[in-house]
Amino acid sequence: MTRVDGRNPDQLRPILFEPYYSKHAEGSVLTRFGDTHVLCNVTIEDSLPGWLRQQDKPHGWLTAEYALLPRSTHQRVRRERQWPKGRTQEISRLIGRSLRMAVDLEALGERQLIIDCDVIQADGGTRTAAITGGWLAVRLALQPLIDDGSLSQGVLRNQIVAISVGLVNGVPMLDLAYAEDVMAEVDLNVVMTATGKLVEIQGTAEKTPFDRRHLDQLVDLAAGGIQQLAGYQLQVLSKR
Repeated sequence: MTRVDGRNPDQLRPILFEPYYSKHAEGSVLTRFGDTHVLCNVTIEDSLPGWLRQQDKPHGWLTAEYALLPRSTHQRVRRERQWPKGRTQEISRLIGRSLRMAVDLEALGERQLIIDCDVIQADGGTRTAAITGGWLAVRLALQPLIDDGSLSQGVLRNQIVAISVGLVNGVPMLDLAYAEDVMAEVDLNVVMTATGKLVEIQGTAEKTPFDRRHLDQLVDLAAGGIQQLAGYQLQVLSKR
């Protein structure tokens, strides 16, 4: 089967990370997975949410907010001014859960990291691009505090990467563009560490149930893409 952009089934879209994209954020990366562009900004606050301050042993925290900006899709998306939609909340929580695996919250001290992931342009895989770029932005935000001795190197736990995979016309495919995503029989989002350990899998049979064989194929396909993405993340850090 020929893909919409001519890629092989196991091929990523063109990947680009632009670090320090926003002037004022402690960590910032514009993440491009093909025509999906997500701006990930990290804010570090020297304070904690009220519920956490009330605990006997307060520790640091990491939370995330995700949003589709107007005209990031084919039709204008209205700004969610007051109450985020269910999809927005679900993706925000996924990003937060995934990136908390990257940080030792106790070593973070009484600080909170807020990751804002704003989709500038959407063409499938926005949540996985947000997680992958979000990890890089977190790393860039924390490194100056490590360098000046405010935090220990141990605050950094895992390198986190995410990618989408799917079964399209019976063919396992990596890094789905929107046109492939909408016709997929199975849609899977996989979050892993760079060492290959699973953080989260979100999977749905869109048309008919799928078997364990297909699940294993898709996770293996995702793992190969994640290794490539992890290498791209490290290339950015090597040039810091």
